[in-house]
Amino acid sequence: MDSMASIDARGQMVLRKELRERTGMKAGDQLAVVTWERDGRVCCISLMKLDELDDMVRQRLGPMMSSALASGKGGRGK
Repeated sequence: MDSMASIDARGQMVLRKELRERTGMKAGDQLAVVTWERDGRVCCISLMKLDELDDMVRQRLGPMMSSALASGKGGRGK
């Protein structure tokens, strides 16, 4: 376990200073929330900085999109 977080009465989560410093998180950063379910209940929650998620998606999809567009198989967005 890397760290603990607490949730207050308003549902706001507090991440410890050490974790924020290690991850480079600062006030105003946006986080993507990803959940996994097991037996119909959420068992795990992951947080990822939104700008890093965007970079990862572009790295994964970029080569596929370039290949599709180069071969003429790319569709037009509507």
